[in-house]
Amino acid sequence: MANFQDSFLSGANIDFIEGLYARFLDDPGSVDPSWREVFERNNGAGRPIFNAKQLEAPAPVVPEGKGKGNGKANGAAQAPVAAAPAAPVAPAQDIGLQSKVDQAITAFRLRGHLRATLDPLERPRPPLGHVADVALMDENHFTAKELEQAVECNNVFPQQRVRLSDLVTRLRRTYSGHIGVEFMQMLDSERRRWLMQRMEHSDNRTPFSVEDQRHILTKLSYAEGFEHFLHTKYVGAKRFSLDGGEALIPMLDALLEVGAAMGLKELVIGMAHRGRLNVLTNILGKKPDQIFSEFDGPKDPKAYLGRGDVKYHMGFSSDHATRSGRNVHLSLAFNPSHLECVGPVVEGRVRAKQDRGGDADRTGVVPLLIHGDAAFIGQGVVAETLNFAGLKGYTTGGTVHVVINNQVGFTTDPSDSRSSIYATAIAQMLDIPVFHVNGDDPEACVHVARLAAEYRQTFKSDVVIDLICYRRYGHNEGDDPSFTQPSMYDIIRKHPPVRALYAKALAEQNRISAEESDALKQRCYQDFDAALTRARQESQFKEPNALEGLWKPYKGGLMKNAPQVPTAVEKATLRDALQKLATAPEGFQVHRDVERTVLKKRQGMLETEELQWSEGEALAYATLLSEGYIIRLSGQDSERGTFSHRHAVLHDVQTGAEFTPLRQFATGKAAFNVYNSPLSEMGVLGFDYGYSLDVPDGLTIWEGQFGDFVNGAQIIVDQFIAAAESKWRRLSGITLLLPHGYEGQGPEHSSARLERFLDLCAEDNLQVCYPTTPAQIFHLLRRQVLRPVRKPLVIMSPKSLLRRPEAMSHMDDLATGTFQEVILDAKADPAKVKRLLLCSGKVYYDLAKARDERKDDTIAIVRLEQLYPFPHDELSNLVAKLPQLQELYWVQEEPRNAGGWHFMFPRLHDLVSGRAQQHPLKLGYIGRAEAASPATGFPKTHDYEQQLIIEEAILRGTQNGR
Repeated sequence: MANFQDSFLSGANIDFIEGLYARFLDDPGSVDPSWREVFERNNGAGRPIFNAKQLEAPAPVVPEGKGKGNGKANGAAQAPVAAAPAAPVAPAQDIGLQSKVDQAITAFRLRGHLRATLDPLERPRPPLGHVADVALMDENHFTAKELEQAVECNNVFPQQRVRLSDLVTRLRRTYSGHIGVEFMQMLDSERRRWLMQRMEHSDNRTPFSVEDQRHILTKLSYAEGFEHFLHTKYVGAKRFSLDGGEALIPMLDALLEVGAAMGLKELVIGMAHRGRLNVLTNILGKKPDQIFSEFDGPKDPKAYLGRGDVKYHMGFSSDHATRSGRNVHLSLAFNPSHLECVGPVVEGRVRAKQDRGGDADRTGVVPLLIHGDAAFIGQGVVAETLNFAGLKGYTTGGTVHVVINNQVGFTTDPSDSRSSIYATAIAQMLDIPVFHVNGDDPEACVHVARLAAEYRQTFKSDVVIDLICYRRYGHNEGDDPSFTQPSMYDIIRKHPPVRALYAKALAEQNRISAEESDALKQRCYQDFDAALTRARQESQFKEPNALEGLWKPYKGGLMKNAPQVPTAVEKATLRDALQKLATAPEGFQVHRDVERTVLKKRQGMLETEELQWSEGEALAYATLLSEGYIIRLSGQDSERGTFSHRHAVLHDVQTGAEFTPLRQFATGKAAFNVYNSPLSEMGVLGFDYGYSLDVPDGLTIWEGQFGDFVNGAQIIVDQFIAAAESKWRRLSGITLLLPHGYEGQGPEHSSARLERFLDLCAEDNLQVCYPTTPAQIFHLLRRQVLRPVRKPLVIMSPKSLLRRPEAMSHMDDLATGTFQEVILDAKADPAKVKRLLLCSGKVYYDLAKARDERKDDTIAIVRLEQLYPFPHDELSNLVAKLPQLQELYWVQEEPRNAGGWHFMFPRLHDLVSGRAQQHPLKLGYIGRAEAASPATGFPKTHDYEQQLIIEEAILRGTQNGR
């Protein structure tokens, strides 16, 4: 017995131990002597030597095995097992048996999922001999005589004592039927007990009425009918069908029903291809006419050159009426082929909706993420997204995750795609339950969906459903899966669809006749056939809805005629704001260095009115907040700022209390929220992009710790930020702050890969800017909000320029003017200029210093502060005003194969070519040579390279005798 105790002293078994202890307190003689000895030991104060809190520790991870289970039970749920009347059993006779019973109960709760029959294809699970507790669930663990005795059931039944055979039957049906649940590893005992009661007191089934069963059968019929119709009418067309996983449709329907009854008003859905078209028509209510028209394509293909997306990437929104009469707004997010990257986007959208709608308890708007098994375990962004669950800046109050587990990833077997037993193993990083359910048992699937929805709304926690099904065809309908999984697909070819299995079971139980089921099936085909007829008579092809609701005041498209808006702010307002930003609350003990470098520095600026970058940025936020705009800023170390420049949150060195000065300025619906993000780029940028989709009337900013790290979020940049307007007509005002600049800090702390963003620029899809003064960042950030145009803004933000004396702005520069896309050096005399140096960023200050030291008035330096959209007209007009101009050079710090050169060359070539032949211009490049690495790792080498650039730019004419 002692060995048993040692192996079970874990958090996973706390309920078992607490049950024994409660029984000991009531009657010490009712527990095994070895346990009684443990409970009787005390620390001298009459208390047990251990308590529940001391035992709350995670259970050790044990590899899963697989076994036969208890066979299939498709069809109606069976009634819960009733406890038989039991004659009293003498404690002395009962102690040994009760110990075995308690072991078995804990084993079923902890490992019952390993015995569950989860695979619809009925392939045997591997042997379980290596898993310690599995033998406790075997048929022969108890003798026939023992099975007839009455035992204490540890709350499995509402009654205290029941016949053992009834107890074992209930345990097997609850934990080892078509549903397997991983929940005993959870540290929260309240949630474990809640789940136990819900599952055990009902055999983990729902006693559905005939009307409920008819509803499930109807949902299955339309799910299967839709796929069959497409399979016959659009032969070989890709649709990533739901065949084999049709139970998803009644599951989602049930989730909406229960969620709506518990406060759900809006569900935001993210999912990949598998089953997407089916969900669109059978859950979101998108007309099949429109889907059929999308298969046929637009009548005029020329109208969509380079635009649009495939039908199984498209999003949709609708209002769903539940059977109980409640309405739930549904939004299916647009999603590219990168599968799981939509997860953080959905989370960001939900958080934005919750924030602006005042959904403080986070039950009104809920995220639903539908995954594939291979993607869920295989893609790192899943872990990044799961990690948001408990973070104050990113939590959404719990996500419902549904894994469509086809038991194969494209052509890859699970044994080659994961090291874990289940595809859902990654979810164990959270303290949440995971339900595994057999996709051929639709009632079990619906029961699990109802339970998961109730759990999410009750505990505001993530929950995972692993819908174990199969894929009747290949990865897409043009594949032959028998090439790579011949045995599996031999079984699938002979396996009846889930609708047929369920209809047969209902008929055998005299619930719904075969004739009624067949009539329902025919009605589905007739409905889809009528829809196809309508689509062929008049195409229903249409672009996605856009610029509705919150987005009505905003626009996208070409920016040439974008309205200019005033961004200047009265000096008195700026001074008042700076005074507030320079003052901490009375009694608040600020760190002495922060006091000196932030607060006192700002107080001094009130005298000089000379501002640094951090003040230009902070004043932009302060004035926008005072005008009623929402601001969200997140990123690694964004509260303080990577370079200790922002200090948006002050910390009391005595109490640890926090003070956020910018929150003083919020008026109306405005709010300022700044969050230090987890150490993630893809997940966090995806979240903030999603947030921007539902806050068009605000400023949503993601900041890279160093701009170099944005490459960890390249998929979000490529697929969403750069292309969403062209593909899906979706606008965003997301702003990226990417610290960029060559200062001898090495390959990973120099380049935000400006060239990559410029390569993505087309059709005015992005704004790429490289501001060099506090006034410029002030006006640029305000322009981003105040203009009715909504385009992503990519800012190459500074590092050394944060405090460089030359990079200062007078407060008058904020009180007048606007963002300047092109800045001509004020010292240049247009009549004398022969060489024009065109550059962006901090290299300007090095060039200007060297030029001024030589007192060379034949050289003009122009800063291109907005690289895209390219300000062709401004540059052309500027060049036209330089009559003596002979040379135009693009100067950059980056290597020749990076930075702006390859983007600038064709545009500057066009500009130079337009000059009159009698005044030809020489066009050239000055910068680092081509390099495979962005920058050197040696400061002295960097300094040498930088000096060569400056000398070539300033001395080139002298050296060549001009």
